[in-house]
Amino acid sequence: MSSARADILSRIRKALATPAPRPGHPAPSSPQRSATSAARLPLPPVGPSPDDWLALFSKNSEDLRTETRVLDDLDAASRFFANLVRSENWQHLASHRGALTDTLLASCPVPVTLTESSAGASLEPCDAALSECDALVAQTGSLVLTSRSAGGRALSVLPPHHIVIAKRTQLVPDLPAAFDLLQSRYGQSWPSMTSFITGPSRTGDIERILVLGAHGPKRLTILIC
Repeated sequence: MSSARADILSRIRKALATPAPRPGHPAPSSPQRSATSAARLPLPPVGPSPDDWLALFSKNSEDLRTETRVLDDLDAASRFFANLVRSENWQHLASHRGALTDTLLASCPVPVTLTESSAGASLEPCDAALSECDALVAQTGSLVLTSRSAGGRALSVLPPHHIVIAKRTQLVPDLPAAFDLLQSRYGQSWPSMTSFITGPSRTGDIERILVLGAHGPKRLTILIC
């Protein structure tokens, strides 16, 4: 073995001996840091109560141009959704089976393509998509979903308007809590797709002009009940 190769392998073994931090968690403090200094999170802290989380999530959503509606219960969410379909004059929707989505779809006044029963069906004619999610992150205003919780990969990407129905209990304070939730839920069998959606799809690549809907839905609406 050449000396250069031996040196490279030695460095790799040395690097692998130091455990990497878990996703969403800060790296441990280095030995050189004082005992009183704390590792700083990359984002500001969040209040301690679920009410704090809801208020911060709503504020961040507004800043991100996400349309968030906090409703009294699932019945109120169903009525709001049915009115939204009529006011937007949607002709066809896409969705998936779920405890929350089934309730909203029961009063939906237009045809719905279900991903489970319409394998291979095109979502191109759908004006909007309705899905569930895994969690809502107060710290960043992000929506966390997977291919299992949101009816596959396409619903949150292809239709121009994505509507998400979630319970207040799905709010988590920050990103580490979101990763902990996913780990506890899926263990060693994670879904094939996990996505953190922070506002509608956007880009500012050309002359720093913000364009919504560049690589996905132009509008994102979250109903919290």
